[in-house]
Amino acid sequence: MRRVSGLAAAGLAALVAASAFIVGWRMAGQAAQAPGSERLTVALTAAHASYFSPTRLAEVSGANVDVSEAISGTTEAGDPAIDVWDVSTSVYDTTNHRPLEPMSRTLVFDRTTAELINCCGQSVNGNGLIWQSGIAGWVFPAGTRKQTYDVFDTVLDEPEPFAYSGPAMVDGIAAYRFTENISPAFVGFSPLSADEPELYSARRVSWVDPETGAVLRVTEDEDLYLVNPATSAPLRQLFDANLSTTPAAVARLASADARVRREIALAGALRILFLCVAGAFAVAAGCLLARRPRLGRLGRHRRHRLPPPALAGEQ
Repeated sequence: MRRVSGLAAAGLAALVAASAFIVGWRMAGQAAQAPGSERLTVALTAAHASYFSPTRLAEVSGANVDVSEAISGTTEAGDPAIDVWDVSTSVYDTTNHRPLEPMSRTLVFDRTTAELINCCGQSVNGNGLIWQSGIAGWVFPAGTRKQTYDVFDTVLDEPEPFAYSGPAMVDGIAAYRFTENISPAFVGFSPLSADEPELYSARRVSWVDPETGAVLRVTEDEDLYLVNPATSAPLRQLFDANLSTTPAAVARLASADARVRREIALAGALRILFLCVAGAFAVAAGCLLARRPRLGRLGRHRRHRLPPPALAGEQ
């Protein structure tokens, strides 16, 4: 009976230890979860921006511009290890009350590594032939390290390095700062001209919670313009703005991140509890299996009545 109890305790220890492992695995992928059915909107703003208006056929300067990034999760992937995000970007000139050209993107990425995956309807502005690689950008891997990450750039249609730039604090959350610097790069030709090359430069900074991989704050200094093919001198400004997330947007991102951090902390506490219970069952199993069986009453009685061994020489 003692052996049966010991084996049962060992089985319970293994079961509880496995539960702790499952909780830890779920905790590792918790941070990269999409907002589900919610719609997370991130607002950025820029003062004194310049852009080319296709309706006026003229350059507009000194405008205040608002950018709204609406992020929503879908369930198209059908794989719990993969997330699909739809990102809709709208740009509005609040000075002249005019909308600019909207953008859209569908990105698919691994929840744990945040690496982009080309499947499940991924696209950039409706073009599903663009191969997206690197990490998602709006989310970094959980357990973000002090290193350089390649983040996909939707203007160049290729990943660009985001280098670790030091620690920071965002709304009371310890964060890592990552910086991307793109020198003027050729990106093709604008519909405005088939002869004048289009150049693009950018500097982006992302503040990331290293525990969850969530982006808490963003600044983007973008410059898109046409140049003279002979002299490379700038000819026409297509878009020039120094964007940054609004304080309200930062507060929303920090609040959403704090909720995930609480879930991770709870999962960690449950994992420790499961491991402690598993350890207790393992100790109990060891004690039960290691104890030697006790002789019964009859065995003890017979042992005392055994005759002493015969002495040498006795017949």
